[in-house]
Amino acid sequence: MKSVWRVAVCALALQQAVWAEEIQPASVVDNITVTAPIASTPALPLTDLRTFVDVFERIRNSYVDPVEDKILFQNAIKGMLSALDPHSAYLDKNDYQDLKAQTTGEFGGIGVEIGMDEGYLRVISPIDDTPASKAGILAGDYITKLEGKVVKGMTMSEAVDIMRGSIGSPLKLTIQRKGEEAKDLTLIRSKIEVSSVKSRQLSPEYAVIRISQFQTHTSRDLTTALNKLKESQPTLKGIILDLRNNPGGVLGGAIGVVDAFIDKGLVVYTKARTDESIEKFEATEGQVLPNIALLVLVNGGSASASEIVAGALQDHHRAIIAGTTTFGKGSVQTVLPISEDKGIKLTTARYYTPNGRSIQAEGIKPDVLIEPAKLEIAKASDGFKEADLKGHLINPNDKAADATNTLVPAVDDTQTKPVATPSAEPVIKDSSKKSIKKSKTKQTVQSSDKALPDDKDAAAKSEVKADAPTEKSLAEDDYVLYAALNVLKGATFWQGK
Repeated sequence: MKSVWRVAVCALALQQAVWAEEIQPASVVDNITVTAPIASTPALPLTDLRTFVDVFERIRNSYVDPVEDKILFQNAIKGMLSALDPHSAYLDKNDYQDLKAQTTGEFGGIGVEIGMDEGYLRVISPIDDTPASKAGILAGDYITKLEGKVVKGMTMSEAVDIMRGSIGSPLKLTIQRKGEEAKDLTLIRSKIEVSSVKSRQLSPEYAVIRISQFQTHTSRDLTTALNKLKESQPTLKGIILDLRNNPGGVLGGAIGVVDAFIDKGLVVYTKARTDESIEKFEATEGQVLPNIALLVLVNGGSASASEIVAGALQDHHRAIIAGTTTFGKGSVQTVLPISEDKGIKLTTARYYTPNGRSIQAEGIKPDVLIEPAKLEIAKASDGFKEADLKGHLINPNDKAADATNTLVPAVDDTQTKPVATPSAEPVIKDSSKKSIKKSKTKQTVQSSDKALPDDKDAAAKSEVKADAPTEKSLAEDDYVLYAALNVLKGATFWQGK
């Protein structure tokens, strides 16, 4: 009991000296640091402090199993933060490292995008110039063992935890390829940088750029993608910026994206406890593609930094916002380190669009509503016809009544039904014969040596494609994107007028 009271007394003695100081964070998520000095806080209430100590001692002495004091204090800290709002949290060593990897897009790994396929890890694609690509790992290979442990039965996060590690450390894995013996490899983990920006051509005049999350390098990667489009598509008229299911990320990445599309003006501003704590962020002069029509595609999974981008481009009348209303996260989380490998993520401010709109719990409402849908052929109606009218005129062509469409689609006899083969190893299938729908069901979860943010859209899974999809294939694969493209085409038509 005395040791606990010593902690309480020290907290009371130090609170005025320490808590009034300005805390400088190591990194910031979804916004910058609020640099205004923290106002002095009133003294801790002794009654509440005594209650805390009493509860601490009762748990310590009466809980069914012994609990270390360290764990009790950590749980108390977690409880203090989690009860504030859904986004404030205590970051232990693993959480702190995960957050750094997400915001920087850099981590130690072997460089493969992976997906779960019937309980095994299937390589979606090796990343260029990484240990995986240099070792000859190919798309379609299966990873059956990691560090001698069988992968089947592991979750994606468990497999990712094994694959990730410190740069320079070895990773043992077993690769199974169709028609070949299983191969044991030992790869040395290196620094892997994952781009959050993917682009593809929809037609010679239109392209889509998908941003899966906002990282430190997102604005740089976007500029690179825009310059490539400028060179490869000289007839480019419009771009769709796909932010669907983008959970947010680093504020600097969002500001850089807006800056690439507007010439000057306010991008976003934040407000903390007082009016004096307002921070404003302006765009710099110049655009990469100044005369290109722009449509931003959002949905209910577009949050935080995604909403900053959509709100700023909407307020500046630079882009059409299409899709459905966004998530509505308008608060700022600042990461404050409390040791070398631990920290807290604390909500410190709210952010506002250039026109002063708060997004919190409201979201960004689209200019054009495009709800998720699937393209289906409507059934023919057997309604009332001319031939059903009494006394209708007879068709002068005698054969008209007997005319029918005798065209019958040819049957492909080469297609056979797959037969399940019981085996301890995965059944390797020829992915080149899969239809679009089948490939989607097989690759429902993806990762790149780590659990990536929500990545359901086809545009986020593919690199730049040389061949543009047909209208029918695009409508069947992603109807929302297809509808957004038609909206953009209409905008460029009227803009040209």
